[in-house]
Amino acid sequence: MKTLVICSGGLDSVSLAHMAADTRQLTRLVSFDYGQRHRKELDFAARAADRLGVPHRVIDMRAIGASLTGSALTDDVDVPDGHYAEETMRITVVPNRNAIMLSVAYGIAAAEGDAAVATAVHGGDHFIYPDCRPAFTEAFARMQDAALDGYAQVSLWTPFLDGSKADIVTAGAAHGTPFAETWSCYKGGARHCGRCGTCVERREAFEIAGIPDPTEYEDPDFWREAVASRVR
Repeated sequence: MKTLVICSGGLDSVSLAHMAADTRQLTRLVSFDYGQRHRKELDFAARAADRLGVPHRVIDMRAIGASLTGSALTDDVDVPDGHYAEETMRITVVPNRNAIMLSVAYGIAAAEGDAAVATAVHGGDHFIYPDCRPAFTEAFARMQDAALDGYAQVSLWTPFLDGSKADIVTAGAAHGTPFAETWSCYKGGARHCGRCGTCVERREAFEIAGIPDPTEYEDPDFWREAVASRVR
């Protein structure tokens, strides 16, 4: 099945791209520049496309992103430290981001003759991000069926939807994902900070999966404190 993968350059989407290349006909990677402070992730998406031998298209959404104010990912707001399950992490929500990206990706897929759009949303995202939840993805797929009725048939592939980040690490390893060639950190420094929600989740996922984490972190041990404080 010809499949377009939405790829940020992060661990989840790059693992999905490698899975699609192994199990489907991967046609292209599509990334979005929405003015995120960690836009260096786009370089890692480009590397994935080059490695997998498919085109990489970056959609310029900076003007749209500038209007989706209030997020630590796009505004001059500090990215909080801690686990994703903390209430403070809601400041990283970019309203309707996934809905907008998926709409664009579906349009590209329909225009290019792709049969599926793949996105790496997973169970760990459900607490914070409403447009990563099963109810949203199911409703979005139905909406797109209506939007493209009579023109194209494009399905939504979300193999990680009910899984954990550790499940993604396991799947990524099974499909040869070079994890060191992925970028997660929301702070966008020279190295992963080890303290923001996505760094903590990444480090914890490798530990749970029992797979060595090749990532270099500024603070490689903070994740233990963050996880411990969550369960207290």
